Amino acid sequence: MADFGRHVLLLGLVDDDAAIARYEAWHEADALPPAIGRSIRAAGIVAMEIYRAGTRLAMVMETTGAFDPAVKAAADAADPDVQAWETLMASVQRPIPAAELGGKWTAATRIFSLAEQP
Repeated sequence: MADFGRHVLLLGLVDDDAAIARYEAWHEADALPPAIGRSIRAAGIVAMEIYRAGTRLAMVMETTGAFDPAVKAAADAADPDVQAWETLMASVQRPIPAAELGGKWTAATRIFSLAEQP
């Protein structure tokens, strides 16, 4: 099923300053491998940001109606460039306690919207 809108995902990092510095360097401007950027955009993700507080990451994605997480996961599994990137990321990423078994990025549930308030 296609989703439209904003997605917020959470993930942890290893508690190691050098590993965190590597992770941030891999995500600096112009550091992302072109194949990874193409894969993200081809899935219908039009904007993506990652924020860090200590060892916790929050990813915010804006998507089109064409975005389908299952289709993205299948395409990623078949793409050797994406698999190499995911292996590199897995060396420093850790699932949060709320993650599904074997899961990685975990969807956060919105519990408040100022737009819905009087």
